[in-house]
Amino acid sequence: MGRKYIDCREVPSDSNCSIAIAADSDQELLDAAVQHAVSVHGHQDSPELRQQLKQFFKEGTPPAERSRTAAPA
Repeated sequence: MGRKYIDCREVPSDSNCSIAIAADSDQELLDAAVQHAVSVHGHQDSPELRQQLKQFFKEGTPPAERSRTAAPA
C-alpha cells in the first residue's frame, strides 16, 4: 500500500488552514485527520465526519504548494 494524504487546503473551510497530513495506512491517516478536525476545526467525531474526510484522501504525498481548489463553506 502506498502513502496517502489529506490536505486542508483542498477541504472547504473558512479558516484557510494549510495543514497536510500523510500516512502509510488509511486508518492512521483517518485517525490523524479526525484528531485535527476535532481539535483545530471544532468538529465532532462521528461516522459522518469520518466518511467525509475519507473522500478527500489522495494517493502520494502532499505538494509543497497548492492553490485552493475548493470554495470556502
